[in-house]
Amino acid sequence: MYVVCVKVSVLADQVDAFAEATLDNARGTRTEPGNVRFDVLRAADDLTRFFLYEVYHTEADFKAHQQTPHYLRWKERVAPMMAVPRVGEKYASLFPEPWA
Repeated sequence: MYVVCVKVSVLADQVDAFAEATLDNARGTRTEPGNVRFDVLRAADDLTRFFLYEVYHTEADFKAHQQTPHYLRWKERVAPMMAVPRVGEKYASLFPEPWA
């Protein structure tokens, strides 16, 4: 599995709009055949910090995701909402494998 973890810090007055846009993207992503999981998490101690946990079958599936209308819409919509540029890290899943 190909895992992408994205850390996002959002401007305080944009938290609700960011959450709405991100949930729209997550719902669209979950319909993609290459997507296994998409979790949208918010820090318990700082409501402006979000963490996106995305799992795809392959890196190619993730790259295909980055070309979808829902992702491109999300990327453009949330860019001005971020306090700092988002940080994405890519991982290969070691356990569990294979995912059910």
